[in-house]
Amino acid sequence: MKLQQLRYLVEVAKQGLNVSEAAEKLHTSQPGISKQIRLLEDELGIQVFIRNGKRVVSVSEPGKEVLRISERILREAQNLKRVGEEFSRESEGALTIATTHTQARYALPQAIAEFVRRYPKVRLSLKQGSPTQICEMVVSGEADLAIATEGISLYKELAMLPCYEWNRSVVVPAGHPLAELKHPISLADIAQYPIVTYDFAFAGRSKINKAFADLGLNANVVLTAIDTDVIKTYVSLGLGVGIIASMAFEPERDRHLVAIDASHLFEPSTTKIGIRKDAYLRGFAYTFIELFAPHLHRREVDSALLAHDVDLDE
Repeated sequence: MKLQQLRYLVEVAKQGLNVSEAAEKLHTSQPGISKQIRLLEDELGIQVFIRNGKRVVSVSEPGKEVLRISERILREAQNLKRVGEEFSRESEGALTIATTHTQARYALPQAIAEFVRRYPKVRLSLKQGSPTQICEMVVSGEADLAIATEGISLYKELAMLPCYEWNRSVVVPAGHPLAELKHPISLADIAQYPIVTYDFAFAGRSKINKAFADLGLNANVVLTAIDTDVIKTYVSLGLGVGIIASMAFEPERDRHLVAIDASHLFEPSTTKIGIRKDAYLRGFAYTFIELFAPHLHRREVDSALLAHDVDLDE
């Protein structure tokens, strides 16, 4: 039994049972993958994949367990490699962060700039996506850390570390009636206008919907986007009033807009870091976490991961 055979198994499953796509992803040949998988099946004495002619059509019941164990073995093999690198190349390696546009654009730049200054030989990669996509990246091993507000708690494979709380502002063009209010803005005030805000999967959108629903108000959302800059662009064009993360308003860059604090209208949201419970973190990964969330020292991170290990053992 070879690790390469396990990689072939897992990649075929990941590519929707398409052996050709798995071969392309792994830079090898389709016949080579098929041959190695059959050799492994012969050694195990079971059929992992069910075939119709030469085409793989499904995973057998014992095959599902084989895939689950194979994924775990491959993760542990990667952890072993990281242990070696930690002691032989302490300040070199790679760190991949999966996050949303809002976090990448407004929350992460300072931490990333300082990290790059401290670790010039570490290859830092940012992958963007929806909360679901970035969590899947960490679960599958494509990324080391997920940073998002939504979604992480839905994945049992991930340990969750709270980073910071944030809330929202309403943005309108200069001269808009909402900018001239003599009283603190209310949801009823906002509900009089079309709304431009985040897509439902992003940036605490569920709390925006809940706030309006709790007061029996109809939020007339005419446009949603995953990118705060897109929201601000369409607000500037007069399409509606924007509801955005307060951190995403930059007075110098957004001089044509007015931000109105709305933190009294919505429940605060918490940005979190998600890490695979069975991951081995390099030393520089702990440094990055602390740069982003100063209260999350190595001790706190290890305690969270250890607590999850105990849960798994039980």
